[in-house]
Amino acid sequence: MASRIVIRPREYHDSVRLMRASEAIRQEAGVREAMAMMATANNKKILDTSGLLTDEVKAANPDDLIIAVVAESEAEAENAISAAQDFLNQKVQSGQQTLIPRSIDAACATQPAINLACISVPGIYAYREVKRALELNLNVFLFSDNVSRADERKLKELAKEKNRLLMGPDCGTALINGIGLGFANAVRRGRVGLVAASGTGTQEISSLLDWLGCGVSQAIGTGGRDLQQDIGGLTMLQGLAMLAEDAETDVIVVTSKPPSPDIADTIVSFCAKLDKPVVINFVGQNSAGQNGNITFTSTLAQTALTAGRLIDPTCELPQLADATKDQFVQNAKAARSPSQRYLRGLYAGGTLCYEALFLLREQLGGIYSNLEHGAFELKDLFSSKEHTIIDLGDDAYTEGRAHPMIDPTLRNQRILQEAQDPEVAVLLLDLVIGYGAHENPAAQLAQTLVQAREIARADGRELPVIVTICGTKNDVQNYDQQAAQLRDADILVAGNNAEAVLLAGRYMETINV
Repeated sequence: MASRIVIRPREYHDSVRLMRASEAIRQEAGVREAMAMMATANNKKILDTSGLLTDEVKAANPDDLIIAVVAESEAEAENAISAAQDFLNQKVQSGQQTLIPRSIDAACATQPAINLACISVPGIYAYREVKRALELNLNVFLFSDNVSRADERKLKELAKEKNRLLMGPDCGTALINGIGLGFANAVRRGRVGLVAASGTGTQEISSLLDWLGCGVSQAIGTGGRDLQQDIGGLTMLQGLAMLAEDAETDVIVVTSKPPSPDIADTIVSFCAKLDKPVVINFVGQNSAGQNGNITFTSTLAQTALTAGRLIDPTCELPQLADATKDQFVQNAKAARSPSQRYLRGLYAGGTLCYEALFLLREQLGGIYSNLEHGAFELKDLFSSKEHTIIDLGDDAYTEGRAHPMIDPTLRNQRILQEAQDPEVAVLLLDLVIGYGAHENPAAQLAQTLVQAREIARADGRELPVIVTICGTKNDVQNYDQQAAQLRDADILVAGNNAEAVLLAGRYMETINV
């Protein structure tokens, strides 16, 4: 094998363009691996795990571009580097000749009927742009992260004063009047409205509602910090009030990553005063049951099913047959090597990762994670320890890189890394499809998992894998086609995240650690 690395100083490209460049040069003859990335600290760690962290790379600055190639020969490595540079030297051409407004003010002047601004700029510029949009009486979907909590609070107070919604910052998903914003799925319209402080939580519930035949009226994202003490649930309270008055919403769903207890109580008290039934799922709180018009649920799937049955009492979620689950556990147990003792969960979706972490914590005891604090905080983000469940969509992994829903390269590398660990007993994965996601993620995932099993078998081990797909049959990637590609590679596909997690836990219970 031959490796070749080129550093282009002070040359910035956005993460999606770098992902496209990496994909393009991987298609060159003889190329085994190719990465185009900014020289951030975490990206250097990724290069280190691939054996490409040279002294030159170590000295590179975060605004330097790195192109790294591993090929079967020196000539093929050099050709791939040339192809990468040609790709990145191309100017992005617009297929439209229309004038593109260069500011929010100009856009509003051109189209006075605009009432929603979608903002995705580096966090340091977000406050100014959002403030101006709110001053122009626009609702805002703010995809940007790295906005301070103090600025978030100021902006949300301004939004409340203007009677406008600020969805975000770091709002990954919304469905407004049937239009998906950010990462969203092709979901039928229906009578269930969502207000959510979680992106993939919204995607999981809305997709399952589509499977149930119920659909969604509106899905209002709030940003993941909205239910923290210093933000106060300002956007969620606005969203709840809007859905309470919405004639097209009969049932309201609330979901959130782990909230501040005081703010959770505030949300529950507000919901108790509404005239519509409300289903609440605070991830990590195992409360279940009914109190007046409120039903509490413990999983995202249960949330969707409970809301769906308030519309259609006969609806059911698709799930694996009991015989299929039994066979999986029996086969995995029979093939297990004595060294295989630990579960590894590698998630692209943050809320799905949180759900897995909390559902398995009681069964497995301590689980190391980048979502944990204290004794079980994963200190080395690029190396698992005992039971480990990680959110690869966390900012620490995506700085200077595309999100793993868009570019699965980092997770695929991590899967192969885990396959080399003789202590890994089962892999637990999600696959999130829909608007904004990779055009065919199952193809790459299946290929990677085949390689991972080959690595394990060469060491005398089997590697059981459970995957859950978050999406619908109408997504551009098509749920059925994605599932078929995984099943063709002998990968078990669960009906939802909770089912996948609980099945993995059931298998782990058979192992006497």
